[in-house]
Amino acid sequence: MNFSLSSKAIANTKADCLVIGLPEKGTWPESTSEADEALGGLIKKLQNAGDISGKNASTRTLPLDDQPWARLVVVGTGDDSARTPANYRKALIAMMGALKEGPSKSALIALTDTAVTGDETVSSEAARLSLVGRTLEDQLYTFTEFKSEKPGARKLNKVLVAASGAGKALKDAFNLGLATGRGMNFTRDLGNTPPNICHPEWLAQQAKKLAKDHDCIKTEVLDEKQMEKMGMNTILAVGKGSTQPPRLIVMEYRGGKAKDKPHVLVGKGITFDTGGISLKPGAGMDEMKYDMGGSASVFGAMQVLAETKPKINVVAVIAAAENMPDGGACRPGDIVTTLSGQTVEILNTDAEGRLVLCDALTYVKKFDPEAVIDMATLTGACIVALGHHATGLLANNDELANELLASGERACDRAWRLPLWDDYQSQLDSNFADMQNIGDRSAGTITAACFLSRFAKEYRWAHLDIAGTAWQSGKAKGASGRPVPLLVDYLMSHAGK
Repeated sequence: MNFSLSSKAIANTKADCLVIGLPEKGTWPESTSEADEALGGLIKKLQNAGDISGKNASTRTLPLDDQPWARLVVVGTGDDSARTPANYRKALIAMMGALKEGPSKSALIALTDTAVTGDETVSSEAARLSLVGRTLEDQLYTFTEFKSEKPGARKLNKVLVAASGAGKALKDAFNLGLATGRGMNFTRDLGNTPPNICHPEWLAQQAKKLAKDHDCIKTEVLDEKQMEKMGMNTILAVGKGSTQPPRLIVMEYRGGKAKDKPHVLVGKGITFDTGGISLKPGAGMDEMKYDMGGSASVFGAMQVLAETKPKINVVAVIAAAENMPDGGACRPGDIVTTLSGQTVEILNTDAEGRLVLCDALTYVKKFDPEAVIDMATLTGACIVALGHHATGLLANNDELANELLASGERACDRAWRLPLWDDYQSQLDSNFADMQNIGDRSAGTITAACFLSRFAKEYRWAHLDIAGTAWQSGKAKGASGRPVPLLVDYLMSHAGK
């Protein structure tokens, strides 16, 4: 697909299809007025007759005669006062649905002068261009690698995006959006890959390939013998029941100054989760291939960094294992000594994500991090609390939490903060070890984060529970690419500082 910016007048730009935005209430953007003039007032006539609507995310495709464009796609953009970044993105997604299904080979998108509510970080043309670029990439995603009959090539192969100019700032914003979309798609590819192929060593191979393809990425992989020597017994305990050995994957991007402390991303990489001896029900277990969604999102964010090369230092650590139930698997009642020296009584082997993450959180202290953000498909309780709309956020630092929340709002990749009060810590008390790996049935997302917090006391830390947002079920089943947009916004907000 060929994506590019165009600063030429809309009426002088040829394409098979022109896409314009129509507000339900508010002022027409300049591009819509210009298109209406070129079309002899057609848009206004159709609106007055009720044939087209400005309702947000509505679309109408109209054939044109004797014009620079063979078709016109009218996208409803809603009320000017209610056009948040999230509503604007809904309109963009609807637009891409119309273009994907249509016959046009080329399209001119004139939507970046549509006003968006908010401060400069979300309402500028650069911010809109970035969101358009990301939506172009992520809405064209398909995963057909394992289908014997491949779908035919999509007709749409060239997209021009109208912009007020062709300066570096606008180009960079658009390119960052495209890169973010590609990072999301990389995350989705990893998540959608079946577990008979995607196992810990395969994930390690993807990290090595990323380093091979990009000189700015350095990769190191620790095998089970190295982890055993170091004392990473909880990662090893989770992987004991599988023929696929666990791996600790470390990727470094050093784009900032040598003295700059790195931001560290930690991803849960359970490539398949049966629950171990605490076996899950069979229904829907196939979706447990997505239990490596945290690691997949780390990969996606690192790819964006490798493409855009911001001035920041980032270290990514992935704790990868497969949770299976054989004769060597860890059992409920086992007590394991973590890399930190703290002991854990394993009461439920299906609470394995926190076990692999706790050793990784101890390991990353060696990097003297500016901040550590872990992400994991950790608890079903998070889906009960927040559904599939928001990522759960817990943190030991208010400033870090607020930065991540703001990034989620800007990126239309929302998170919602839950408390991490000491009141909940007692639910992890054990009669036989320093702690147990589960509490009672109440506050499951919070107690899981309380467990992790015991290994993150020496730095600023935040935990993202993406159990409800990393993938979709049902007819649209597949990895979502979240929270790559949130992570990218957060990292870029610190680049060059």
